[in-house]
Amino acid sequence: MSTTAPSSRARTSDQACQGAVDAACRKLALPTVRAQAGPAAAQAARTSASYTAFLAELLTAECEDRDQRATARRLKAAAFPRDKRLDDFDYDANGQVNPATIGQLATCGWVGRGEPVCLIGDSGTGKSHLLIALGTLAAEHGYKVRYTLATKMVNELAEAVTDKTLTRTISKYGRVDLLLIDELGYMRLDAHGAELLFQVLTEREEKSSVAIASNQPFSGWTSTFTDPRLCAAIVDRLTYNATIIETGTTSYRLARTRAKDG
Repeated sequence: MSTTAPSSRARTSDQACQGAVDAACRKLALPTVRAQAGPAAAQAARTSASYTAFLAELLTAECEDRDQRATARRLKAAAFPRDKRLDDFDYDANGQVNPATIGQLATCGWVGRGEPVCLIGDSGTGKSHLLIALGTLAAEHGYKVRYTLATKMVNELAEAVTDKTLTRTISKYGRVDLLLIDELGYMRLDAHGAELLFQVLTEREEKSSVAIASNQPFSGWTSTFTDPRLCAAIVDRLTYNATIIETGTTSYRLARTRAKDG
């Protein structure tokens, strides 16, 4: 006859179950379920929750944590230089930007449709802020996003030509759902650089979205792209079905600095 007390047998059984849950969660890659199974079971016992409710709580927590981790990975992969949010954009300081237009873009429907966005205006008018903020929202909506400076991307493409990896590099820029190109127009691009940029835009044309920020109006892009034919083709790629936002010529950053100094 066994002399082991029932409570001792129960504790042994509970430990065995916990060990099995732990092992299964490791094998199935369910870190949140593994971490919360014990506390959730204790809470369910206290509140007499059903088995279904207990399971639903655990699986919901796992899904939410998994979504958060995936979002964090997309934001990291986007390579944003700094954190910018639409909630922080000062529409009062820049009356040329229509909040309704930005609100429509914030739904990210344009990304799903593969449409371009062009932000045109002088330095300090909020172009990069809006570009990064819209890209951040897209990443949070589940889209793969990549941010780059125009010159950095062209230099990378030129190096890829030398290394004979151009096709792979263009494919890398073609795979993301949204490509953000900042500071387009700040540096003059020769015909070769413009051709490389054009190849990336062609790879993405009417399939995946491109958003750009430029300090030059389209009429001034001939000073950025030395080949008029390529300039016209690039403008055509970036403006077809595009939302074009002009952020103006008055730097609110400079105005704020002067206000502080004054």
